[in-house]
Amino acid sequence: MEGTYWDRVETIQRDGLKKLQLKRLNKTFERAKKSRFYRDRLPETINSLDALKDIPFTTKSDLRSSFPNGMLSVPQEEIIRLHSSSGTTGRATVIYHTRSDIDSWADLVARSMYMTGVRKSDVFQNMMGYGLFTGGLGLHYGSERLGALTIPASSGNSIRQIRLMKEFNSTVIHITPSYALHLYILFQEECIDPVSDLHLRIAFLGAEPYSEETRKRIESLYGLDAFNSYGLSEMNGPGVAFECPVKEGMHVWEDSYILEVVDPETGDLLSDGEEGEIVLTTLKREGMPVIRYRTGDIASVFPGECPCGRTHRRISRIKGRTDDMLIIKGVNLYPMQIEKILMDIPEVGNNYLIEIEKIDYLDSINIKVEVRPEIFHGDIIELENLKKRIVEDLKNEILIHPRITLVEPNSLPRSEGKAVRVVDNRSK
Repeated sequence: MEGTYWDRVETIQRDGLKKLQLKRLNKTFERAKKSRFYRDRLPETINSLDALKDIPFTTKSDLRSSFPNGMLSVPQEEIIRLHSSSGTTGRATVIYHTRSDIDSWADLVARSMYMTGVRKSDVFQNMMGYGLFTGGLGLHYGSERLGALTIPASSGNSIRQIRLMKEFNSTVIHITPSYALHLYILFQEECIDPVSDLHLRIAFLGAEPYSEETRKRIESLYGLDAFNSYGLSEMNGPGVAFECPVKEGMHVWEDSYILEVVDPETGDLLSDGEEGEIVLTTLKREGMPVIRYRTGDIASVFPGECPCGRTHRRISRIKGRTDDMLIIKGVNLYPMQIEKILMDIPEVGNNYLIEIEKIDYLDSINIKVEVRPEIFHGDIIELENLKKRIVEDLKNEILIHPRITLVEPNSLPRSEGKAVRVVDNRSK
């Protein structure tokens, strides 16, 4: 089948895939039981994948309490790399990799990139950060595995990024959505049209939540295909799930991960189509297997088969994280819901900021929204009508009445890394 990269496992029948999963899961138990953490938490084997639900979850707190090597399943001499969280909200989490783990990860990313249309003839400009962050290195190794010319540009230095695109005819980029929108402003300042003056055709967006409306805006501005992907360092990093050209959900590579969706409150398994928390189990990891890991990410499984022919199940776009959910005046909402509305309004610019505070002991939400120059400096009545429309559209979506402040283009803080979209001042 055109578009497959690694064996025939992408189109394996579901019965065969489940048998493969069970075999690899029992091998994973064998490895994991060599760690201090899992030694007494796992059975020797199970006879059915259904029995997995009886095994306790693993949480981020477990990873932190096992720091630095309580979940290591091989001698440290077999470890060739580690990745770690920043630890800004608590003790860092560490993930260890053997050489085989790194190879398997590169294979998954190469498979994902090939699925979207990347080939050996492409020039891949990686605009994500390197180091302990998994995003940059994950796509870098996948690109090299495919044989594409790989430019490790890393993040930042926007003028250099533009120069690299022009000088080396970059065709594929890896970038955060917020930085892609910011970079477009610099293209305009440099009098460069990304559509006609560059060779870009594919973008991989990641590292921060973003809406479908943001994806469409980036595709329109740059004249390319932008693909959604999903990954987290506890499961390697990028390459856990990726969109195919159909763009109806992201295929989770189920030969390497077991996917479950559970009720965030009860932990009960949910059916396909029901929204809940993603739980993942590694199936090929040697250095540090992770069993039934509660990711905190909220999504659902697409029912039915994908028109592309791949049999691995698909998950929806990540709606948010369980710890990202905001409670305003007793209403639960995710920042993504706000972005979805804003990015669907043509007059709105490319940046916004959600500010939350208490006024007279009550929660209040104020959203600063950049608008296009011709609108901001245009007719006052038109500006007021735009504000009313934004308030009404948001109220219909999030069920509370936000305050809207329309601001001049490029006036809000910008980041060349992950964007800061929410400032919660209620505890100050």
